[in-house]
Amino acid sequence: MAQTLRIIKKYPNRRLYDTEISSYITLEEVRQLVLDGEHFEVRDAKSGEDLTRSVLLQIIAEHEEHGQPMLSSQLLSHIIRFYGDSLQGFMGPYLERSLQVFLDQQQQFRNQLNTMMGQTPWSMLNEMTERNLDVWKSMQRGFLDAATAKPAAATHVPPRGGKKAS
Repeated sequence: MAQTLRIIKKYPNRRLYDTEISSYITLEEVRQLVLDGEHFEVRDAKSGEDLTRSVLLQIIAEHEEHGQPMLSSQLLSHIIRFYGDSLQGFMGPYLERSLQVFLDQQQQFRNQLNTMMGQTPWSMLNEMTERNLDVWKSMQRGFLDAATAKPAAATHVPPRGGKKAS
């Protein structure tokens, strides 16, 4: 089943209207749509022009300004220098592929870590507790068996050669 495209209208007063829920939403709520993997477009309410990139860039700018920045000034300067460069057309697809490779490696690392460590810290702790309990029970059985075992008859072996030690 194909996911329908969610339309968000942007009005001249900069308010965003989500047509799916028939309500105004904030930029932070648009960010949440991105995090949730929702497919949407932001359109100018009057002209119908696609403003999606502009709104996404606005979200990035706000997080870069108020959060912990991901994009250094040097990186941003390099990106700006590519505008108008003969390689500008290659830069976008290159960055997209590079980010996809990074995301794939990140997912592979997480899968390996989950395989190595189990699903949750609690499952690891439970496993360790069960192993320790098994070892403890085994040790207790060994002590009980040793304590209840009949002592073996002591056998005396006389020294060889019949000589007495002096």
